Amino acid sequence: MEISLNHTIVPSFDNVESARFYENIFGFKFVKEWGHFAVVKVSSTLTLDFQTKENFSSIHYAFKVSEEQFDQIFGRIQNSGIEYGSNPYDLANGQINHKYGDRGVYFKDPNGHVLEIITADYIID
Repeated sequence: MEISLNHTIVPSFDNVESARFYENIFGFKFVKEWGHFAVVKVSSTLTLDFQTKENFSSIHYAFKVSEEQFDQIFGRIQNSGIEYGSNPYDLANGQINHKYGDRGVYFKDPNGHVLEIITADYIID
């Protein structure tokens, strides 16, 4: 069996607000509040479990998406007025990148986590 990531805890200032943000931008399903977590289903095997915290460091999350999903998510980013950029060091240049002949874009969630959507895997030798 291939090992897969089942869930990860995402620190947030407001767990439900964060879960709703990911639901609205990515189209993920907000499942429920479960104890002190707000659970979002990313795929059949992965959930993001948002936990309210006062202090935490920013984390980077990258999501591989189809071309159609990229268009939908990118449209929601733009319609929401979220700043975006072509690389993680310039999150507000208003551009997407075309690494490996495909598309990618970076933006922040309400907690300051850097999010990335890409349409192709990075080539790592």
